[in-house]
Amino acid sequence: MKLSFVCTIGLALVGSIALLPTAAALNAPHTLHRAKSAPSHLTETHRSGSRRATAHAVRPAATSNAAHAAVTHSPAKTGPARLTARGQARANARQAALHSRRHHYYERFTASSFAGSDEFAGDITAGEDPVVRQAAIEALGDMNGTAVVIDPSNGRILAMVNQKLALSPGAEPCSTIKLTVALAALSEGLVTRDTPVELGGFRMNMTQALAKSNNLYFEELGRELGFDRVRHYATQFGLGELAGYHIEGEKLGEYPGQPIPASEGGVARMCSFGQGVSLTPLQLGAFVAAIANGGTLYYLQHPTTPDEAAYMTPKIKRTLDIAKYVPDLQDGMAGAVEYGTARRLRANFNQLPVFGKTGTCSDNGTRFGWFASYSDTPQGSLVTVFFLEGGRPTFGPRAAELTGEFYKNLWDKDYFAQKDTIANAAPPAAATRSPEAGQSASQ
Repeated sequence: MKLSFVCTIGLALVGSIALLPTAAALNAPHTLHRAKSAPSHLTETHRSGSRRATAHAVRPAATSNAAHAAVTHSPAKTGPARLTARGQARANARQAALHSRRHHYYERFTASSFAGSDEFAGDITAGEDPVVRQAAIEALGDMNGTAVVIDPSNGRILAMVNQKLALSPGAEPCSTIKLTVALAALSEGLVTRDTPVELGGFRMNMTQALAKSNNLYFEELGRELGFDRVRHYATQFGLGELAGYHIEGEKLGEYPGQPIPASEGGVARMCSFGQGVSLTPLQLGAFVAAIANGGTLYYLQHPTTPDEAAYMTPKIKRTLDIAKYVPDLQDGMAGAVEYGTARRLRANFNQLPVFGKTGTCSDNGTRFGWFASYSDTPQGSLVTVFFLEGGRPTFGPRAAELTGEFYKNLWDKDYFAQKDTIANAAPPAAATRSPEAGQSASQ
């Protein structure tokens, strides 16, 4: 009887010891999965808070793959512990869940990213700069989009390729709206470029947030500013009104008088990528031109003949009190090109500094890709807006890449040297304030 009892205890102990590796194997991947998924809070929050795909929606898949790899290979780090059939089943279930979660955000596009060569057939080009126009056409290639190039010193449109799209009612501005929110927050003294903003487990400043196009940062700024102040600055910067001076066919973008419903993200969502806002390439170009020149918001003019171009008189819409905040903004726009969302520009062009902001979002099967920028050259600046419509090949970094191609085309044609010669030969035109102009911004 005693022997039987001892044997029973012995068998139980042996069984318990035999099960220890199994327990270790089952716990190891679960623990590693939690540890790996914690840093992805930003990406997951960014993604789950959106009902529309953005450029950043591509990144969570990579994060999920990293977590997937940790789950699959973690048993090798547990020493003698190995996955049992039960442990493998649990790992497979987690893998399937991750796979399902990734595909939950997969978006189907019905629009084409490519267009025929006749897209530009109806453009009025006699008053444009032929070198600039050709450089923009070559950069766009077969992409379905428009390119607008502006001289920020006077508001002249040097080239407007695919004018039908450029003059359309516009589209959701995506993350380019962050520029207006950043300037509003700087103007209100809410932050500087170096102010760290707590975002739930990590901090980020404006330079980093603009460069990486971080939605959480601008959602927080939007909540702090409130809709009334956000809208005040947006309209002062030219959103919601015609950007051009008697440009035939120009349609009006819209900035709503009320925030979108809280169930759709409210003012925070409007400030992260402009949901509920309709922005035109001309409105964005005029605003970026004001950043480039230190605060003069010009009416954009599109000469239709060589004489109109030669004798064009600049017309000021209003003067914005933003000059002292431009360096703060410029750091983040430079970061976008150097190491952030617009870094693909540098693959094509790195001879001159370029400052810009990308934007990617979609609506009803069409994806939008924005890139607005200005260059810094000894001969003066150029402002460019590349706006693309289409499917999966269309997104903000692609628009930035095409902008780099545009600048490369100008560089190869010695455009900047020729521009310097012309600028030294002709006196600058005097700007006049249009009788239609609004009042100066009080900021």
